Parts: sequence; C-alpha cells; structure tokens
Amino acid sequence: MHHQEPQARQAVPASLDRIARTVVDAGLKVHRALGPGLLESAYEACLAHELLQRGVALRRQVPLPLTYEGLELDAGYRLDLLVADELIVEVKAVEALSRLHEAQILTYLKLSGRRLGLLINFNTCLFKDGIRRIIMCLGDLGALGG
Repeated sequence: MHHQEPQARQAVPASLDRIARTVVDAGLKVHRALGPGLLESAYEACLAHELLQRGVALRRQVPLPLTYEGLELDAGYRLDLLVADELIVEVKAVEALSRLHEAQILTYLKLSGRRLGLLINFNTCLFKDGIRRIIMCLGDLGALGG
C-alpha cells in the first residue's frame, strides 16, 4: 500500500522532496532548542514559525473533509501542517510512534489526494528516531474519498 525509505524517495518529485528536507531540518532546529517533553501544540507552533522564517508557505490545523457517496462530511479530521499545499506534516509528542499513527497519516494522504507525509515525534532523545516518511502510491490515492 505505501512505501518508506529508501526506494520510495524517487517516487515523489524532487521539489516535494526538497520541501520535506526543509521541514526535517526545521524540525531538527526546534528539537535542539526545546528537547523532548512539551505538548504537541508547542512543537507545532514552533515548527510553523521556523518554516515561515524560512519562507515556506504553510497552513495550520487544516480541516480535511471526508467524502462518502458524493456527500462531503466534516468528520473532524485536521491536518497539523499543510506545507506548500503538498506535504502533510503530523506532529506528535508521544512515547513512541505506533502503527496507528502511521495509519492516521495514510488516511490523511488518501483523503487529501496528496502523496507525501511526514510523521514527526518530538518526544525522542534523537530527533532522527522520531521521523517517519510516508509515501502514498499513485494507485492508492482517492481510495477512501471517491
């Protein structure tokens, strides 16, 4: 259904990959400054600030409707960050990322028709241990929303 590093890196356009690297770099700066232990909302706000400082367009807490039998429903889904209108970033501050967190971002990718998401857990000693890059295969897009 989905792929993760390294073979999937070529599955997204270079411009989207550059955006993702910028987000990871910004997240690393935030993590170095704050460390683990804060609320998700604090990390989200700081990451958004850092990205805006770098000139990256983004929107926070973007509503994501669910389409069912042609009816658009507000099911309460919200994207933490939508970066450059292409990349979904889901911010976490949990003890460990789980398959449920990955399923959440996969659902967001399907519902939005986007290809790449970053799941970033700031509650880690090493920032790199808290990053999951999720790529939606082209054939899977729209499987939920159509």
